[in-house]
Amino acid sequence: MSKKDTKKKKPKVSMAKAFKTIIWPRRNLVFIGLILIVLSRLASLVLPWKSKALIDDVIVNKDYDQLYNLLLIVGIAVIVQSVTSFLLTRILSVQAQFLISELRAQVQKKVLSLPINFFDNTKSGALVSRIMTDVTGVRNLIGTGLVQMVGGTITAVISLILLIGISPSMTLFVLVPVVIFGFIALKAFGYIRPIFRKRGVINAEVTGRLTETLAGVRVIKAFNAEPQENKTFEKGVDRLYQNVKKSLTATAFMTSSSTLLLGLASTGIMGIGGYKIMEGELTVGDFLSFTLLLGLMIAPIVQMSNIGSQLTEALAGLDRTEELMNMTAEIDDEERTIELDTIEGDIEFHDVSFAYEEGKEVLHNISFKAPPGSVIALVGSSGSGKSTIAGLSATFLNPDSGMVTIDGKDLSKVNLSSYRQHLGVVLQDEFLFEGTIRDNILFPRPNASEEDLINAVKAAYVNEFTDRFEDGLDTLIGERGVKLSGGQRQRLAIARAILANPRIIILDEATSNLDTESEALIQKSLTELIKDRTTVVIAHRLSTIRKANQILVIEAGKILERGNHDELIATKGRYYDLYTYQAKI
Repeated sequence: MSKKDTKKKKPKVSMAKAFKTIIWPRRNLVFIGLILIVLSRLASLVLPWKSKALIDDVIVNKDYDQLYNLLLIVGIAVIVQSVTSFLLTRILSVQAQFLISELRAQVQKKVLSLPINFFDNTKSGALVSRIMTDVTGVRNLIGTGLVQMVGGTITAVISLILLIGISPSMTLFVLVPVVIFGFIALKAFGYIRPIFRKRGVINAEVTGRLTETLAGVRVIKAFNAEPQENKTFEKGVDRLYQNVKKSLTATAFMTSSSTLLLGLASTGIMGIGGYKIMEGELTVGDFLSFTLLLGLMIAPIVQMSNIGSQLTEALAGLDRTEELMNMTAEIDDEERTIELDTIEGDIEFHDVSFAYEEGKEVLHNISFKAPPGSVIALVGSSGSGKSTIAGLSATFLNPDSGMVTIDGKDLSKVNLSSYRQHLGVVLQDEFLFEGTIRDNILFPRPNASEEDLINAVKAAYVNEFTDRFEDGLDTLIGERGVKLSGGQRQRLAIARAILANPRIIILDEATSNLDTESEALIQKSLTELIKDRTTVVIAHRLSTIRKANQILVIEAGKILERGNHDELIATKGRYYDLYTYQAKI
């Protein structure tokens, strides 16, 4: 997965696909919701249906018995409406929130499965937005939104049939503005969907920048850069505002169109109805019933325009979610069939070349062997390719040509999980999680015994500073370990690696943040850590690698020199120059 683009063509999730993947698997709940909404809508028709009898029969004939029966029927209908409405919200809204949590977990799982180069090119804040925000629209597919649209359609159809029964001519007059409004709504939905999709992109960008700003607040304050950061954020939120304004304008146009067209229809009905009553073609009860039924037919149509906007927003969010879910994960490589139960730790590079961008190689035909238990040190100037070699050794990257092997097996064909369970990494800028010192050390083995934990703590000399803390190992270290010094963070990271007990260790300038006293302590712990383990060390401070079995001097992506410390000093080449220069400093 080195150069292969993990992205595929941007999908456009159709209602049919959303139905197949989201609605149909939950068809039982949706079916219950449909039954409830049908009962609710049928109950809502009782009042206008009985209004004619109230005006034309009960009041005219002063029939008290029929009045009591009518009130009982209407009262039962109101109770049915209330109960079904509660059950509908309780069942479907809760299920919708469960679906959101399910999708968030699926998207997060997918994101973590993507290769390292994806994260190198994507802001973490943007990913947070995509995981937490993009999926929320699905509540309108499983929640009350879709069911209300179906229920509204049923109500509108039944009301239409009853309206035709009362007065076909008045019904035909009403249908003209309704059809015009339907046409306007369909056009508006087509216009709004790209706006909603763009909103997701902008929201992710703004969230990403905000996350970076908060993480880098010390740098911002140190350079007095608050005004420019404020300006950058203001531009982002203004872009978001302009996007929202577009969608609100389209929605407002639909709402005003419905108000105008349906208002004109209602005005016309008053005139036509009044004329027909005066002409004796329509009773007062018929007119009242027609008016109430007209409201029941029009209300769902207006409501459906709002629900349609929600469904459009949901599909736009699913577009972006689908885009992530369609990316190729590391584990999807069908060639990775080799499982490693145990390993010796024999790493070998065979004529390996690698480029982050096509045509710009950073490694050229690298070959070396790291026998089990040996220490291989990589030295050289910044940008020479040392970290790339380490990344290839850790399977964070795959070679463009050549081969990296572990115990003679092609690493590109080895199951990643089975290899990485034997891998330990200590980075120059080691990442610590918010929580306690104990939590961070236990990260690779949460169920490790207290004895193993204490052994790791002592081996990395973490107890040298935790013993001074009131809460000891349970001391909270803040976000990214901000409450600890650089040396303390580094020792904590080494303790974490010791507890993991890997066969292969990658150390990226593991002593760079240490003072002289701390470095002496860490050198002792590193000696214990690398004992009988294959170790790849990236070092700028050459004093830390004098005992390496083999030192590779990397320059411009090539191995310029190789040998142990004494051999390289004797040749008086590039390593000799680097070492003597640092000795003077």
